[in-house]
Amino acid sequence: MGYIRRGYAKVKPVAKKLHKIFLWSIFAFFISTALTVLLYRWLPIYATPLVFLRTAEYALDGKWVSIHKDWTPIEEISPHLQKAVIASEDPKFLSHNGFDFEAIAKAIDANKRRKVKMGASTITQQTAKNVFLYPSRTYLRKGLEVYFTVLIEAMWDKKRILEVYLNVIELGPGIYGAEAASQYYWKKPASKLAQGEAQLFAAILPNPRRWSPKRPTNFVLRRRNFIRRNLVLLGHSYFKPLSDS
Repeated sequence: MGYIRRGYAKVKPVAKKLHKIFLWSIFAFFISTALTVLLYRWLPIYATPLVFLRTAEYALDGKWVSIHKDWTPIEEISPHLQKAVIASEDPKFLSHNGFDFEAIAKAIDANKRRKVKMGASTITQQTAKNVFLYPSRTYLRKGLEVYFTVLIEAMWDKKRILEVYLNVIELGPGIYGAEAASQYYWKKPASKLAQGEAQLFAAILPNPRRWSPKRPTNFVLRRRNFIRRNLVLLGHSYFKPLSDS
């Protein structure tokens, strides 16, 4: 019995120490992530987990894919592209607080009957995933996505969220951001994108490594037409906060 008590006495301090380390780790995580999100309210973002992950994937497949990525202020990105991605990916972007609960409910209901799952991620959620996380469908990753989405909506305005999104989205193999994609596909800066070119960019977003704006499939063209209809329904006044902020 005395041996058991001595053993327990040794274990107890270790357990307390591990508990303290765990609590400090959680505290450090929250502080560091909050500070990072706050700093990214102003700092350009040149590297993201997605870029490293894709590069590793291509390398493991024996492919060499060069990286095309530039940072461009939103003022130098065509308003046509800004409007097109909102109409395509998140029509309620300027009115929600990071989550479109109506779209989430519809996706949950639809996914009960579909083999190909339907997503309901907002532009803010996609930004959180692209900047801080990695592509995955695990509960842990989705939970972290929710956490970063809340932080982003609390610390950034909508114009900054859209600016970051347009600078980090994948628009082809090794192509990230509006400026790099515009130069690669259309040989012009993102500020000069025409309406049709911008809408084709937005149309390929669900699968940019498979589709190309220069060789649009029938499905991509249907998505472009869907974006055009959404733009009409939203109207010019809906986008006014982007130019006012």
